[in-house]
Amino acid sequence: MSKRDYYEVLGVEKSATEREIKKAYKRLAMKFHPDRTGGDEESAEKFKEVKEAYEILTDEQKRSAYDQYGHAAFEQGGMGGGGGFGGGADFGDIFGDVFGDMFGGGRRGGQSRAQRGSDLRYNMELTLEEAVGGCSKEIEVPTLVGCEPCDGSGAKKGTSASTCPTCHGSGQVQMRQGFFAVQQACPQCHGRGKIISDPCTSCHGEGRVEQTKTLSVKIPAGVDTGDRIRLSGEGEAGEHGAPAGDLYVQVHVKEHPIFERDGNNLYCEVPISFTMAALGGEVEVPTLNGRVSLKVPKETQTGRMFRMRGKGVKSVRGGGVGDLICKLVVETPVHLSNKQKALLKELEKSFDGSAASKKHKPKSEGFFDGVKKFFDDLTS
Repeated sequence: MSKRDYYEVLGVEKSATEREIKKAYKRLAMKFHPDRTGGDEESAEKFKEVKEAYEILTDEQKRSAYDQYGHAAFEQGGMGGGGGFGGGADFGDIFGDVFGDMFGGGRRGGQSRAQRGSDLRYNMELTLEEAVGGCSKEIEVPTLVGCEPCDGSGAKKGTSASTCPTCHGSGQVQMRQGFFAVQQACPQCHGRGKIISDPCTSCHGEGRVEQTKTLSVKIPAGVDTGDRIRLSGEGEAGEHGAPAGDLYVQVHVKEHPIFERDGNNLYCEVPISFTMAALGGEVEVPTLNGRVSLKVPKETQTGRMFRMRGKGVKSVRGGGVGDLICKLVVETPVHLSNKQKALLKELEKSFDGSAASKKHKPKSEGFFDGVKKFFDDLTS
């Protein structure tokens, strides 16, 4: 049976680059791989055909011969083609590129990398004043730091680690089952690629020791609950001299007795007397920068909002300063004397009369008129 053109098998042009050939191979290999097709014979044959074309076209000498002589270049002891699974290229090497690119693994020069240190998180509570104005805080963080006597190598001073004889420094070994090749961490060096025969007595060959670090953290003005501050390289030290991870300071702003924050704005409730609400006046309002006066118009109802521009918060992300929004709450007098009670009753009597009542208590009259209409509609 005549073989199909290798370029046609992979679906690429004859001028295709090696990168384009590899991309086409990965797509087809995943499509026809026996694991994905449930052992379908037709797919298995196509997989072998795709693999053979890939092996030829990614080898510079074989591709040159194929372009000049076609399939005849590999017949009757030509250059030794890559037919089926018994070809010159190793299945694990070729297919490793597919899974390596997909999952971030794969072979990269056969050398294992020391693992970067873990990132750490520190929860920091701030007052509203500290969050809005910014501050500096000292924190203590228990972590792993590089061992000083061995400089993080894990080997006793004056000695060094040797290459693992089992994996030859790659940190991985291959286990074969049929035509599958599975890579796993080397059991002798545990994936490090190095063996320490004379470990450091301070860290016992780990290259890291436990220590509590004291750090000064600068809190920028305007942070809020949920913000994170990243301290690069202040996490756990990496294995055997690898880079340290980062420390993330997670901000939580405590509740304030007066103010409530919403984005860049601050909210507060300001109590005023019954008399001030009726006659008007001035009341002192607190801000984060001191006290200011607020003019209260006469006949102010409870719940009325007043906006004081520029008295809020400037966000850490930039932009303008927010506002302070004050909600006026009319305070009902308590613990009245007999005289005060009598005066209030006299005042209430002065509001009696249909015309006067609607004039002095428009909300009450409107409410009760609405209630009356509601019940009238129910009974009609």
